[in-house]
Amino acid sequence: MKAWRKMGPNGRLVSMLLGVVLIMGLGAWAAVPFYSWFCRTTGYAGTTNIATAAPGEVLDQYITVRFDANIDKDVGWTFRPMQREMKLKIGETGLAFYEAVNTSDRPITGTASYNVAPDQAGYYFDKIECFCFTEQTLAAGERVEMPVSFFVDPDIVKDPETAKVRDITLSYTFHRSKPSSKAQAALDVAAPTAVN
Repeated sequence: MKAWRKMGPNGRLVSMLLGVVLIMGLGAWAAVPFYSWFCRTTGYAGTTNIATAAPGEVLDQYITVRFDANIDKDVGWTFRPMQREMKLKIGETGLAFYEAVNTSDRPITGTASYNVAPDQAGYYFDKIECFCFTEQTLAAGERVEMPVSFFVDPDIVKDPETAKVRDITLSYTFHRSKPSSKAQAALDVAAPTAVN
């Protein structure tokens, strides 16, 4: 306390401002992981869950899942769902495919972001496997079919906010990204070498 008094008014003000800057910096650093955790936990903004296996319970009620695909303009791919919708029982595992084609003359790496509409259904939409879990690198002209395995948790009918939801839209958007070192190594091996 004596050191605080010896600083004088300007020293105390500088110390307080440095403390505020430090707290704001820590808050900004923690915001992204906290927001990600919050969205995954609550399904906020249509964020889906990840599951290791389907639930043991399958209801005798149906739900329709629609599929949507978007792409940033700088990706250089075409991207589309291979089916527009799928009707399945709540709790039943579904398997859908998306097609991506690299229409450019060079390898391109992309990462898919995703969400579910209506937003509140995101908490009950679980993915078991998905191309969106990892980045995708397509060689020039390459076409791939990418699977997503999912189910709608039977608890959706117990929640008053989602009990009547019978239509869900799963939407993906591909964004261009830098390839990871592993993907870049594969590209370097596949790239033709110039011979003099």
